[in-house]
Amino acid sequence: MITVRPKVAELTYQLLGRSIHPELFQIHQRRTIERNGYKVNVWITSCGHVVTWHYGDSVLTEVVGSATQKMPLRQRLKAYSLKGQRSEQFQAMGGVTHETQFSLEPSDASRFAAYQKQLTLQATRQGMLQRFDASGRFEDGALSYVNVDSRDKVFRVQAFHTFPADYAMLKVQSWYRLP
Repeated sequence: MITVRPKVAELTYQLLGRSIHPELFQIHQRRTIERNGYKVNVWITSCGHVVTWHYGDSVLTEVVGSATQKMPLRQRLKAYSLKGQRSEQFQAMGGVTHETQFSLEPSDASRFAAYQKQLTLQATRQGMLQRFDASGRFEDGALSYVNVDSRDKVFRVQAFHTFPADYAMLKVQSWYRLP
């Protein structure tokens, strides 16, 4: 189990067509949302986040984490390193659509500090915020902020993760759409 924030170069994105066991992760926060026949579990982990979306027989699990994290290979639909920007769409069974966009943005120290402050202010209004302990080299620890928007036919997740050792910010936005 990973207990510290990975380096930016180790970040991966995976989409699975199955649930995964929570004991694979160090979970800092959890939220469950149920609406219009779908159920979603959202976890902030030490490496990033996990979103497990259930609708009928469809299960989609999005994992943002470290390449060193042991993950099941069975029913893995997508897996790639998180570098630069990317946008993808996946059509699951039953007409369910999953779409994701991400960007990994390097920064300088002052811009990074401003971004961390902005995330903290946003989190006081809504969403889930996890502050991680600072390492000995950095004044502020990493942050993970996850906000969800639940509608009858669409579920949206916005996740922001900071990596102080690399002065980098990861932004991930995903949509789960019912037919």
